[in-house]
Amino acid sequence: MKIQHLVLLLFTVLLIVLLFSCGGKNESAEAKEIQTITIAEQFGLAYAPVQIMRLQQLIEQENPNVVVNWVQLENTAAIREAIVAGRVDVGFGGIPPFLIGWDSGMEWKIATGLSSAPIGLVTKRKGIQTLVDFGKQDKIILPQPGSIQHILLSMALERDYGDSHLLDNNLITMSHPNGMSAMLSDDTAAAHFTSPPYLFMELDQPGFSLLLTGEEAMGGEFTFIVGSATHDLHDNRPEAYTAFIMAVEKAVTYISENPRKTAELLAPEYNLDPDTLFTYLTYPGMNFTTSINGVMSFADFMKKNGYLNQLPANENEVIWGTKL
Repeated sequence: MKIQHLVLLLFTVLLIVLLFSCGGKNESAEAKEIQTITIAEQFGLAYAPVQIMRLQQLIEQENPNVVVNWVQLENTAAIREAIVAGRVDVGFGGIPPFLIGWDSGMEWKIATGLSSAPIGLVTKRKGIQTLVDFGKQDKIILPQPGSIQHILLSMALERDYGDSHLLDNNLITMSHPNGMSAMLSDDTAAAHFTSPPYLFMELDQPGFSLLLTGEEAMGGEFTFIVGSATHDLHDNRPEAYTAFIMAVEKAVTYISENPRKTAELLAPEYNLDPDTLFTYLTYPGMNFTTSINGVMSFADFMKKNGYLNQLPANENEVIWGTKL
């Protein structure tokens, strides 16, 4: 009987050791599960927090088990295509292009605000004093149809002249850097609806003037750039999503508390000297914040003028909740 008890005791101990060993391995494997996130940005100083996140690896600091891929695309149409194709999880851009994607059935919501900025329509034609002064040959450069610049221009046209589509035939699509190059060299480019730093750089040119600001067109303040995340990322990779949200908060705070260091860090990104970039970063109206303003105002106008087929019931339908 004693031998039988000893064998039973040894078997029990061995079983317990094996169970704890397997449990420890599972927990270790679970803790080291890798989640990936691909983020798309565009051109301009309004994306400074995204660039800080990338350069300082803030997402990876939040969660070392998250692998981040970065891509830079010319406009939000390209970002939408990449998201639909499954190549991108988060895209940064204006609210109107986001709404167009949502309206077309894209499974994404706004995850965070990023910035507000002084954007505007710059012209180099002396004879153009108002929006109705554009002739058929006078081309207006903006990132794409349906961009925030396009919708703001349409808002101003509807309010002042009763026709939101009045200048549709004048529009040509270019990225902000290419648009600025065209303004400096192409006689057919009469105006450019752009954002910092290109707005500031163009207004430094002799004979260039600001015809319309974004706030004038909107009739108030609004968020310029938001970050939109897919349902797949939000629902199926919560650790990566949470790390992303926390990193945005840290980047925004970093810029606010360290504008001089931010300018030094980002100067090579814009081929500008740090002093000039510091001036741009601290220009009145340049605000980096995760707050989100103007969604329903844009949506109401876009539905009324045929840019959207449906209207969100409320902001919750198109914005992810803040709970992480």
